[in-house]
This record gives sequence, structure tokens and C-alpha cells, in this order.
Amino acid sequence: MAGHSHWAGIKHKKGKADKQRSKIFSKLSKEITVAAKLGDKDPAMNPRLRSAIQAARSANMPKDNIERAIDKSSVNTASNFENLRYEGFGPDKVAVIVETLTDNKNRTASNIRTIFQKAGGSLGTQGSASHNFNQMGVIKIDKNEISEEEILELAIEAGADECITKENIHEIQCPVNEIYNVKKNLEKSINNFISTEIEWIPLNSVKVTNEQQEKLVEFFETLDDDDDVQNIFSNADLGNS
Repeated sequence: MAGHSHWAGIKHKKGKADKQRSKIFSKLSKEITVAAKLGDKDPAMNPRLRSAIQAARSANMPKDNIERAIDKSSVNTASNFENLRYEGFGPDKVAVIVETLTDNKNRTASNIRTIFQKAGGSLGTQGSASHNFNQMGVIKIDKNEISEEEILELAIEAGADECITKENIHEIQCPVNEIYNVKKNLEKSINNFISTEIEWIPLNSVKVTNEQQEKLVEFFETLDDDDDVQNIFSNADLGNS
């Protein structure tokens, strides 16, 4: 189910691998810098930083890049990044949530509004799209890391709500405010995580035609190309679960 909500699931299937890779590294670096700036520089003491570093490792980001991003948090005290959420409706009235990390909210709002309008969509107020979603903590683990039976048992013990095994991953869902407690419990038995994120999971996914899917993918790609955009969620079923 969550696979449908998250644009990340299908963008890996697109070409332009190098461009995509540098863009992913840039967004991961920004998250590492902000996490290190807001909390402890030691990942063991800072769950957000630990999760950001694990996501960077899963994306094969070089160790030097990770260390540079942490160091930047001390140097880069002038710019203050904010997490901002935008909600609206994309092509064919699909509900969309865009999460950004920005040091200039006027620029970000203007860019995102333009992208929505050009695609035939519209930006709404806070709450206009999010009532179509549940916000959950989502922890993803490579399927090769642990068996389905073991992860199910661990997830229950760790306090998770749900454990779904997909093609290549185990996906553990839990309440947002419990995500780092659940993760801490899982870390006793698991070393490698793909990601630990707060995701918007659609209550009901909307089936789209091939033609609609092409329009939506183009719209999501344009959003994803914006440097301030960190995550995109929609209730469109893009057939990528």
C-alpha cells in the first residue's frame, strides 16, 4: 500500500541514473546537515541523524560525502532550513503531499505553485489533501537482511502496528511518535536499514490509466527536480508496490 504513495518507489526505474544519483545525494546531504545542526553530532545520540546516515549508506553515498555533510552543520550556521509541507491536487485530481526542506519559503512556495499549475493541478491549504492519508512511521529493511518470520516476530515485540513484506523489502509501520522507539528495539537485532521515515500512506489508492500515469510521472519528476523538495506522496496507484 505505501509503495503507491511514495514517488521514490518508481523513480529508480527511470533512466538518467547519474543525474538522479547526484540529486539523491544532494537531498540526503541536506537532511544530514540539518539533522546534525538540530541535534547531537553523534549519530548514536541523535535518531534523526542516525536515520539520515543509514538512508545515505543505503543509497551508496560515499563516506566522505556523509562526513562533509555533518561538518557543514557547524560551518553553515547562517542558513536556517525549515521543513514545510504543501498539499494540493495534481493532474486528474490526484491528492498530493510535497515535503520540502528550504531556507527560503517564498521561493519554494512560488516554485511549487507554478509546477502544480503547469500540470493542470492546484495547490490547496493545509489539510486539503492530507485527510486522504494516514501519517505513519515507516521503517524499511532489505529482505536479505532477515527472514519474513523473524521480522514479523521482531516487529510485534518492538511495538509496530504492521509488518508488510514486499518484493525486495520488509516494511514496518508504526505510530509517528513511536518510530524511534520501534527502531531502537529493532537495532538490537538488525544492523542495516534502508530508511526510517515519516510517510503519508493513502487511505485509498486511486487507479489511473496509462495515459494519466504518464502525465503524473512527468509532474512528479518536475517536482522532484526542485532542490527544495525532499519527498512526494500521492494516492495514485502507480503500480509500483
